[in-house]
Amino acid sequence: MNRLSTRNKILVTATVIMSCIYVIWRTFFTIPFGHGPLAVTAGLALLIVELIGMFELAVHFYNMTRLEYPELPVVDESLYPDVDVFIATYNEPASLLFKTINGCLNMDYPDRSKVHIYLCDDSNRPEMRELASHMGIHYLTRTEHIHAKAGNLNNAMKHTSSPLIATFDADMIPKHDFLTSCVPYFLTEEKIGFVQTPQSFYNPDQFQYNLYSEARIPNEQDYFYRDVQVGRNKSNSVIYGGTNTVLSRQALEDVGGFYTGSITEDFATGIEMQSIGYRCFATNQVLASGLAPGDLKSLIKQRQRWARGCIQTGRKLNILFKKGLTFAQRLNYISSITYWYAGLKRLLYIMSPILFAVFGVLVVKCTILEILVFWLPMYLLTNTCLRMLSGNIRTTKWTNVYETILFPSLLPAVILETLGITMNKFAVTRKDGAHNDRSYQIKQIIPHLILAVLSVIGIVNCIHWTFSQGTIGFLVVLYWLLINFYNIMMSIFFLSGRKVFRNYERVLAAVECTLTTEGETLSTVTYDISEGGISILLDTPRYIPSELEFGVQLLSGPYSSKFKAKITHVTTFGTKWKYAFKVHEINEAEQRQLLHIVYDREPTLPQKLDKDISTFEDIRLNFVRRGQIGMMSNRKLARISLNHTLDTSEYGMITLLDFNYDFILVKMSHPEMAYEFQLPLADHLILDCVWVKSMRSKQGILYRIRNIRDIARSGQMSELEALLKQWNMAYLESRKPKGTSSYKNFVSEDELNEMAYL
Repeated sequence: MNRLSTRNKILVTATVIMSCIYVIWRTFFTIPFGHGPLAVTAGLALLIVELIGMFELAVHFYNMTRLEYPELPVVDESLYPDVDVFIATYNEPASLLFKTINGCLNMDYPDRSKVHIYLCDDSNRPEMRELASHMGIHYLTRTEHIHAKAGNLNNAMKHTSSPLIATFDADMIPKHDFLTSCVPYFLTEEKIGFVQTPQSFYNPDQFQYNLYSEARIPNEQDYFYRDVQVGRNKSNSVIYGGTNTVLSRQALEDVGGFYTGSITEDFATGIEMQSIGYRCFATNQVLASGLAPGDLKSLIKQRQRWARGCIQTGRKLNILFKKGLTFAQRLNYISSITYWYAGLKRLLYIMSPILFAVFGVLVVKCTILEILVFWLPMYLLTNTCLRMLSGNIRTTKWTNVYETILFPSLLPAVILETLGITMNKFAVTRKDGAHNDRSYQIKQIIPHLILAVLSVIGIVNCIHWTFSQGTIGFLVVLYWLLINFYNIMMSIFFLSGRKVFRNYERVLAAVECTLTTEGETLSTVTYDISEGGISILLDTPRYIPSELEFGVQLLSGPYSSKFKAKITHVTTFGTKWKYAFKVHEINEAEQRQLLHIVYDREPTLPQKLDKDISTFEDIRLNFVRRGQIGMMSNRKLARISLNHTLDTSEYGMITLLDFNYDFILVKMSHPEMAYEFQLPLADHLILDCVWVKSMRSKQGILYRIRNIRDIARSGQMSELEALLKQWNMAYLESRKPKGTSSYKNFVSEDELNEMAYL
């Protein structure tokens, strides 16, 4: 159990008091009566959504004031029961299921014969049956495909009998300790319904990726699974997330199986269990990770289904009056449903200052003094409190950004579902990579462009009125417009998309690595790894021809993988050199070990907000990164900047500009350009150069080095690379800004992180 410190208790108390004062003031003193029906309607609508927001915040603050972390019981291993593992699939590719099944087969258990893994295929695909047979697990399907995922899982229940059931989506790869970290909760005297672990992701979500913030912000879902869910332990209102969960078969049977009356069967099933007295836990320990939606259409389709499903469930289960739920549970589930009306709240928050500044419609009747007395303290305290309670996973700013991005897409679905125009078809989120549809992006961006134009008009008007009327009364509206404009700009950035370059997601991990070729062995550690390859960092550039094949061995804990690889990319990384290798040849046994090395770990994407993150930096980063063209290159040899001058007897002063082993770019003082010449770098170390072309853009002449292989075979390469390193460091030293002690001091942490994700 985690209780608040005295200081934080004071902060929460002050926030609650100021929020109550603010609500009273807003309710009784700010509605613009007498300013016309439109003003009154807009004023009341804004007040209502503010009150709903306050209600949701109050519920969350209540949950977070005393966090309950269930303590893992220590039980005799002989008591561990049989477990059925259900992997639900509909249209996902076999390559994705291979990774999930491989992870499930690797789960620890005292007696592994008690773990029964089932591939629950709801589309009767022969390749899925073959995959299950090949990997030695059970295959289940059905002929009557009703009730979507819930029907699929209920069909699996009919053909299995273990007392515990673990459910995984097709893309979720469990860690080795998934079962041993969940099953003991069910071996106590308490009546446990399910244990929910976080939905974590090994790839950047759309918010991280499209906003160039993979190294700056956590996954958008982290706030829910590692913060909100844990807070709900207190009231036994944890939401069943549909995957990464262990459930009691008895609890499922007692509620009639997985709920089939809603497109969010998981949400409804959890409520049904809790209403009949089952205790359900959420843990913030990451025990499985999967794929976040890879494109905008998949993300929006997923959120529309969640929104409609939660509203459906609330209506069909009649949560407000459902028998068996406590008052705290009702409040939490009502809050879960009202959350999906955030789109309406966001629309009103954006339009209210626009109505005043552009159309002259008063929405909130107040003075600047009242704003400073009633609104400002509440605003500052709420933001501080949210940051404190969320452990810096989320701030009000980022919540506003996420809501602004999605509200035009979610609002129609929410309104239709509220009116009873329901969606009965289960929409499966695509898990087969990014499929960016430019026309779809343009349609989604139009509402934000309109709001951006209106906001700019309002900002200009407020500035004009401030100076023309000599009053600061319009500054509050101006601030409101500017905050909204920032959210709209971030939405436009997001919806503009970002090109996807990778076939496989990288994991930052220092894994023992041995590379061997032509009798030479290099022992190092990886910088990042993926199922498609690795990268390493070297202090000194190395001559590694792209056609050269390496034997690679990775060692990580109990896992070892051997494969053959070739170099695919070389780049500078601060003061080091980053070499990326692609898997060229690997057998299945080694591939499965490689998958364990890559995925049997917590994802290395940020789990907390960058402390130095700022609104200005958000905008600058997006403008700068979107303006950079051709950042990805296929350079396979190190390109080393030198700017080093040699005095040769035959050609006078020659300045070596840069070097990449196959080519060298030079500037010659001799009036006659040589077609070919011998360039002495040191005693017995001579480059045999032949002209390729003159490069006016770089004011140099490009030569091919004809004898680089001979230098490598003769054993002189180490001498050459030592010289190159010495000259390169001198070049970097000459470029460092005044007042810095070394080159790496002017490569920022953010720049290094950005390099890492290129």
